[in-house]
Amino acid sequence: MLVSPTPPASAFADRHIGVTAPADVRAMLDRLGYAELDELVDAAVPSAIRMDGPLDLPAGVGEEQILAELRGFAAKNTPMVQMIGQGFSDTHTPPVIRRNVLESPAWYTAYTPYQPEISQGRLEALLNFQTMVSDLTALPVANASMLDESSAAAEAVLLMRRAGKASPTAKAVLDAALFPQTIAVIRGRAEALGFEVEVADLGAGLPEGELFGIVLQQPGDRGAVVDHAATIAAARERGAMVTVIADLLSLTLIVPPGEQGADVAVGSTQRFGVPLFFGGPHAAYLAVRAGLERSLPGRLVGVSRDAAGRQAYRLALQTREQHIRREKATSNICTAQALLAITASMYAVYHGPEGLRAIAERVHAHARALAAALAAAGIPLASASFFDTVVAEVPGRADAVIAAAAAAGINLRRIDAGTVGVSTDETTTAAHIAAVARAFGAAEPSAPAPGAAFPPALARTSDYLSHPIFATVRSETQMLRYLRRLADRDLALDRTMIPLGSCTMKLNATAEMEAISWPEFAGIHPYAPAEQTVGWRELIAELERRLVAITGYAGMSLQPNSGAQGELAGLLAIRGYHRSRGEADRTVCLIPASAHGTNAASAVLAGMRVVVVRNTDSGHIDLDDLRAKVEAHRDQLAAIMITYPSTYGVYDTDVHEVCGLVHAAGGQVYIDGANMNALVGIAQPGRFGGDVSHLNLHKTFAIPHGGGGPGVGPIGVAEHLLPFLPGDPRGGGATGGAAVVATIFGSAGVLPISYAYIALMGAEGLARATRTALLSANYIAARLAEHFPVLFTGESGLVAHECILDLRELTARSGVTAEDVAKRLIDFGFHAPTLAFPVAGTLMVEPTESEDLGEIERFIAAMIAIRGEIADVAEGRCPLGDSPLRLAPHTAEALLDADWDRAYTRERAAYPVASLRADKYFPPVGRIDGAHGDRNLVCSCPPPEAFA
Repeated sequence: MLVSPTPPASAFADRHIGVTAPADVRAMLDRLGYAELDELVDAAVPSAIRMDGPLDLPAGVGEEQILAELRGFAAKNTPMVQMIGQGFSDTHTPPVIRRNVLESPAWYTAYTPYQPEISQGRLEALLNFQTMVSDLTALPVANASMLDESSAAAEAVLLMRRAGKASPTAKAVLDAALFPQTIAVIRGRAEALGFEVEVADLGAGLPEGELFGIVLQQPGDRGAVVDHAATIAAARERGAMVTVIADLLSLTLIVPPGEQGADVAVGSTQRFGVPLFFGGPHAAYLAVRAGLERSLPGRLVGVSRDAAGRQAYRLALQTREQHIRREKATSNICTAQALLAITASMYAVYHGPEGLRAIAERVHAHARALAAALAAAGIPLASASFFDTVVAEVPGRADAVIAAAAAAGINLRRIDAGTVGVSTDETTTAAHIAAVARAFGAAEPSAPAPGAAFPPALARTSDYLSHPIFATVRSETQMLRYLRRLADRDLALDRTMIPLGSCTMKLNATAEMEAISWPEFAGIHPYAPAEQTVGWRELIAELERRLVAITGYAGMSLQPNSGAQGELAGLLAIRGYHRSRGEADRTVCLIPASAHGTNAASAVLAGMRVVVVRNTDSGHIDLDDLRAKVEAHRDQLAAIMITYPSTYGVYDTDVHEVCGLVHAAGGQVYIDGANMNALVGIAQPGRFGGDVSHLNLHKTFAIPHGGGGPGVGPIGVAEHLLPFLPGDPRGGGATGGAAVVATIFGSAGVLPISYAYIALMGAEGLARATRTALLSANYIAARLAEHFPVLFTGESGLVAHECILDLRELTARSGVTAEDVAKRLIDFGFHAPTLAFPVAGTLMVEPTESEDLGEIERFIAAMIAIRGEIADVAEGRCPLGDSPLRLAPHTAEALLDADWDRAYTRERAAYPVASLRADKYFPPVGRIDGAHGDRNLVCSCPPPEAFA
């Protein structure tokens, strides 16, 4: 019998890792002066933190094997017709959008649009999203997405608290009709920050006491559509602000929050073509009235102009970003849900206002048909005013009704022993409604009479989605070309290396991505019965086990859906631990000056006080200053947050001493896992001093960045912190920590990617990836050191997985800035490295293990050529204002200008190195004027004539 040979364990790793040819490895090591790769690693990584042996993980498998394994997990899930509701609705993702956005590397491998000139496609798509949300909510300013509905509602409460005029002792009041998971998330945030939250039936009037804000929901938890105008007016009369959590599809039929006087609207856009994904990732939205723009959390796409006066898009009001404002940031959000927001925006473009309204009317008609059938059978309803959710009173029969529906393949919501909820959606059919009616013991429904199941006064009469983009892309041909045109305006990882320090833009292999859109994974409701989600739970449990093996911690929570949410969850676990020991006064969080900006913002949101620890000139933590700060705050010390390797890109040899000083004072050690790409397989933060770490699955573990989300930021914790991991936002579960998002497993839909990555790489492949990342970063540092000083190195003169190129002295001599270099790199076809972080005037470069030597050399050649152009300016051969550096990037239109009068040739502008002649990317716009965009804030789609 013929037996197929098992593929070698390194087969996938050899495709994931860019530098695999022995000759290439040899050449790079020779340049660095090391005989073997392990010798380089031994020199770079302190022996005191090294693992004793290999990771406790299986050997790597082949692509066919992992797909079969994932099929096995998927087969253990039970796809049903999902009529549970609660903010999660099934939907039809138009295939042209699924294949050309969700499954397209041109969209999912893009980075956050901090370099707007090479991000015009995704920025336009996000501007469409903002316009869609603004129109449907009737509020003038909407951001470019939030992480999920419940955390967005919590952000809205914090916005009302800081933007209002109430005293610090004022409280927030939540209507009892909010979804329970949203109430839980808001309460968790409020408890950490020390302000009161009251839950009340606001239909009966506002409670006594000073209020800074109220939160309403439309439709409510039990489906009721309510006229909130009087409640909103009463709140405004008492000086309180108002947030409405609104179902976006319902706003095509129902009076929107802005027209009822709300200050803020939040909600989910999931039902706009984004699969259920067992709870996420889904793009939430947040919109505000005029005057609140500068209090808005998250990212805001705005319209500005480039150097030639063309309309151009960029992220507006960027000083709100937490890496700049640190502990003064209004939010710790570092990841939106850009890819899912783009999907939702394209769904609106595809259907247009008429199509969306038709979908809403069909959803509503099915709900009305069911309500009529139940009423005819004498079954009382919780509300006669509803949009898509009918709640029926069936004393003592809820379990029987739900079981009968399940036997017909339909999931309903069990509210209690005598109450059942049914939510219709875009996928609901007449057959589904008939089966549900039979489960209740009612007769088959007939078509409902014309009209609506809510008061005429609540019917929407205003227009929405009136911009031409929502009326001109109708055929699939038009949609396909629109998506391609936008993608072609961007630079993503499918075109070029994205050498961003601290962001680890590595390969997101197709085999890893393939399973996420399978119906057995994508079509599962997050609140489906556990027996229907066995495959999901087994995959998640095994992923947690493997992450525990990698990190050395005792347990893991996959709930946080961004790195910043992971930071918050980890700090809340530390806070809960101290309080459980009667040490509630431990509220000081030490943070090195070099730390990621989200660290400080997360600490503030966790109710901690930030104390900054100095760094030395060599980039290390100043131990003398640390000792002084520990001693000064010994009785109040909650934690220290350190990034390892440090944000400066080096392995600190004194990490054990740092951890020991804090532990001796009773504090906990939070190790930011953003740089885990330099540790996997060679060191474990849970073993060298950490009590808690978050991981960025969207970086180290191959979930794609998606242009600024999706992300997953799970936390690993030591044994004593296990009871304080994030809890189930709907109650139950073994842990008692505060929930940070609406579902217990957060953005579960993308977890198969990381599971597949770890399984494909295996223990040896993961360690080899880390070693290769160190080799590539050190090779770049060595090759460029004579042209750009490398700012920080370890004791052996080596860096970790990234290096900082110091341009400050060159800037002083020539006037050429790090931003000039970033823009000129666009002409070479590169995304810029991380600009001005963690040190102003520098570029931080991380090649990742996925880049081959040819691409690395291409980047090095570009940087050397740019260094020559800097020399031309510094030595007086070319004035800075007339140099290709200051006038970069160069568009095709600029190069074709008949009046070209620049001090350099068109050829030098477009083809500064010969290889570009074979494959040239031209940016769609020139350098963008950011200040103009902030002074003249426009954050919805401008009219077409603006581009004339």
